[in-house]
Amino acid sequence: MRHSKTYNFFSEYGQIALGVLLASIGLKAFLLPNGFLDGGVTGIAILIKTQFNIKVSYSLVILSIPFLILGYYTVSKRIVIKSIISILALGLFIHFENFDTITDDKLLISIFGGLFVGSGIGIAIRNGSVLDGSEILGVYLNDRFGISIGKVILLFNVILFSITAWVISTEVALYSILTYIVTAKVTDLTIEGFEDFIGVTIVSKEYLAIKKAIMEELGAGLTTYKGSKGYGSTGQQEDFDIIHTIINRIDLKKMHRLIEDIDDRAFIIEFDVNNVKGGVLRHYLDKKKSKVLPTKP
Repeated sequence: MRHSKTYNFFSEYGQIALGVLLASIGLKAFLLPNGFLDGGVTGIAILIKTQFNIKVSYSLVILSIPFLILGYYTVSKRIVIKSIISILALGLFIHFENFDTITDDKLLISIFGGLFVGSGIGIAIRNGSVLDGSEILGVYLNDRFGISIGKVILLFNVILFSITAWVISTEVALYSILTYIVTAKVTDLTIEGFEDFIGVTIVSKEYLAIKKAIMEELGAGLTTYKGSKGYGSTGQQEDFDIIHTIINRIDLKKMHRLIEDIDDRAFIIEFDVNNVKGGVLRHYLDKKKSKVLPTKP
């Protein structure tokens, strides 16, 4: 079923708003009152508050700026714009919300704080946005040096929690690590594996228009196979191209929108890709230079 652009717009931003709300509940009702950290930029902002009493909302927005600049050169402008709006909204929610502390049990704080924050991050990512700049850093280093996103985020947080153990306490660092583990797991469950690439096979009569949209609008490389279809062994047959491409999950919703605008009856198969070597996984067009992307990933 084809949805209007207005419907898609309100659906995406409505879900992002829900993600922001859930993340802010996790922070204000669980983590912040008890001095526990999450991973990434949010964790740095909380650590700064414990040492210098600077509001988390201020630090979160300021610290996110360099990562958003990186995102401008790494991911699409649409994702960067959504991320700016999301991070600003999260900063405002954290600044003005006044949730009562739900529990003082440290284990429950770590688990449920991570649960809420992870759910919020996952929902935001599913709709083409990020609430934490460390994900953008991971995508940037992956594109530039081939380092996996998971390893980048892990190293980032190992350094953060080591500093936490040194300047606050080992106990707080350990509970913060637990929070991060829960957050990461819930995020993965929500978005079904953000750190992995996903393969997409597309069968459509409008394959020429879809190929052009994927390369020019999404900026992804692709491979095509010759195929034919019919109504049985002796039925009417038709030659066409089968499109195969590999993208990051954060771009999946945009791909669905592009295909739906061209052919809402297109047959699409999605499958997990755990490891990719060689070729070009993804490019983003420099329209000023009128770059032409290769047709094979």
